[in-house]
Amino acid sequence: MTTLSLPFSTERLLLRLFTPDDLDDLHAYQGHPEVARHLYRPPLTREQCMQNLTRRAAGTAWSDDGDNLVLAVCPAGEAKVVGEVVLKLESARAGQVEIGWIFNPAYGGRGYATEAARAIATLAFAELGAHRLFARLDVLNTASVRVCERLGMRREAHLVENDLDDGRWGSEYVYATLAREWKADRV
Repeated sequence: MTTLSLPFSTERLLLRLFTPDDLDDLHAYQGHPEVARHLYRPPLTREQCMQNLTRRAAGTAWSDDGDNLVLAVCPAGEAKVVGEVVLKLESARAGQVEIGWIFNPAYGGRGYATEAARAIATLAFAELGAHRLFARLDVLNTASVRVCERLGMRREAHLVENDLDDGRWGSEYVYATLAREWKADRV
């Protein structure tokens, strides 16, 4: 199991584990219909958010397929959670890691998602041994498409009508980058 030094900071953000005090902030975006639409699920209730907080505060195991790391994103010097970033270990053997982010739309347009995603991607490669980092996102989620492109990820796939949500067929893009590409971009 990998042990991480948490929390950690970027220029403008603090990335840390969630606490029970984050319930209102978490529900503000996880319960938002526009956010949920891109996640192919209904908005989460306050009770579901409370259950999520319990799981998220449980730790940061990182050794088995399916393990994940979910971090709250806070503006520096503030306790308010404006979003989250997540890494999911899809294949420990092959070093395949999925990256994701969810942010409160009230804080959109400030570059927080890109800054937080860049920080956690660097963590995935530098500390968690990722070989390939990939993101799956709704093709209609143009803000997340832009984040992937700002991170220098390449679009590897366009999955057409691969998921059904409340009677709407959704399509996904898959973006990815390799550890050697990430390092080359940072030199």
